[in-house]
Amino acid sequence: MFKTLQDPLALAGRLLLAVLFLPAGIGKLTGFAGTVGYISSVGLPMPEVAAVLALTVEILGGLALIAGLGTRRAALALALFTLVASFFFHNYWAVPADKQFMQQLLFFKNIAVTGGLLTLAAWGAGAWSLDARREQ
Repeated sequence: MFKTLQDPLALAGRLLLAVLFLPAGIGKLTGFAGTVGYISSVGLPMPEVAAVLALTVEILGGLALIAGLGTRRAALALALFTLVASFFFHNYWAVPADKQFMQQLLFFKNIAVTGGLLTLAAWGAGAWSLDARREQ
């Protein structure tokens, strides 16, 4: 039964992961000054460059997941981005106790998303993808 569901589930997984990244990247683009301010607030150097890098990874990575084009590389890039961002922006161990629960929840959500992305990188986009058409 799962063999017959493999390709639709792979497509659904890619789309659901893209829903996390594409709107976030577009939001960073349309609210660029706010994004730069937020990045500055955690003390990262060159916040403008970091903002451009973040929105580029999220937008291009999200589009790649939707299309299933360059999926393995996009998933690896998004996994690395998500993992690194988690340590800078959801460092629950360094915030006041009344804010720890939410930051811890977001941190471990990102860790789980990273796991899903690594699985996608390992197994690929499935037959319902541009990657599969290119391999024919």
